[in-house]
Amino acid sequence: MAARPISLGPLLLQALAFLVLINAVAASSRPPSRNPHRTRQEPSYTKFVSNATDFPLEDYYDYIIVEGGTAGCPLAATLSSRFRVLLLERGGVAYGNWNLMTQEGFLASLMDVNAFDSATEAFTSEDGVPNVRGRILGGSSAINAGFYSRADQEFYKRSTFNWDLKLVNESYDWVERAIVFRPELRNWQSAFRDGLLEARVDPYNGYSFDHVVGSKTGGSTFDTLGRRHSAADLLKYAKPLNIRVAVHATVERVLLASSTSSPVSRQSAVGVVFRDRSGRYHHAMLRKHGGVLLSAGAIGTPQLLLLSGIGPRPYLASWGIPVAHHLPYVGQFMFDNPRNGVSIVPPIPLEHSLIQVVGITESGAYIESASTVIQFASPAHSGFLRTPAAPLYLTVATLMEGEDCWASLCWFFKARFN
Repeated sequence: MAARPISLGPLLLQALAFLVLINAVAASSRPPSRNPHRTRQEPSYTKFVSNATDFPLEDYYDYIIVEGGTAGCPLAATLSSRFRVLLLERGGVAYGNWNLMTQEGFLASLMDVNAFDSATEAFTSEDGVPNVRGRILGGSSAINAGFYSRADQEFYKRSTFNWDLKLVNESYDWVERAIVFRPELRNWQSAFRDGLLEARVDPYNGYSFDHVVGSKTGGSTFDTLGRRHSAADLLKYAKPLNIRVAVHATVERVLLASSTSSPVSRQSAVGVVFRDRSGRYHHAMLRKHGGVLLSAGAIGTPQLLLLSGIGPRPYLASWGIPVAHHLPYVGQFMFDNPRNGVSIVPPIPLEHSLIQVVGITESGAYIESASTVIQFASPAHSGFLRTPAAPLYLTVATLMEGEDCWASLCWFFKARFN
């Protein structure tokens, strides 16, 4: 499916930036209402989280869930009420990392990137667009800007799935009670809200989780003290005796086996192979009537299917991967959603704020904004400066507009089984 063109023109963006800037200058300053140094109590789920090196080389489970992100964590918590569950996460745990656990550390955590074990994993798409994804328990909900909104009702109408909307709404409530908070709008976000309305992105729908056309204040996964809550916190709903979570566990492939001796019989998953940080391989196997659930995201899930021999036969053959099941569309039809951004340096200092207010247009465009303090430093060695100058700290505010691709996948947070 081709991406739709964005109808919001550059003139409207310029007008919006101007209006927000004027409102920010006029807004009154208020002292911060939170203490960023206050730390959270250790989450209860850490009691059943262990490094993959501590796991046996072989063990059996009812359900094996690959990757503990925004789908894997709530899915594991739900299934553990009745089954023995293993949740495998290739990253570590965010708790104790100040940058990951606080609103002020958001930008630093996005910039702290390496090829091996950073919570933020950088990648570049085939279209040449740089991006990041989460490599941490909680997935990208542990590194993103923390904005929460429910899905567009049109998503359910256009889906071929027969949704139980009562259960969907119960699942939303289940998530929101645990990790969603009402943000306090301060100078920049208040000015941005007023700018949206003056630019005719209306009506103003107040504080709402619903995806509705106009402007609104949405939920935040940062609490009133600026502390992050992620999908990992949904593991507090898990039954501790029935769940184990392995971190730094990289799943290599899904193990498949034929259910009968017939050469034409279909293969089914019987377990997975994962590698710990020391390089040892472990086999997590299924009990009878169990299942392997891949929740590794739009990139990781098709990658694991391909590595397991499920995908287009010619592509698998080109990499020397034995074909277990020819499925031509695995890994296909991925595309980048367009996004525009305008950054400004306002004439007055602004508080640090992530996305709290959004504008949603009839065409499906999302308009959002954030403000932060960025350090600008002179080069360590310069021909014009005898000694490096002291760093300069400037407030930068950014307006972003992007295509609405299912405005929120928060329904993905909880897969409730009847």
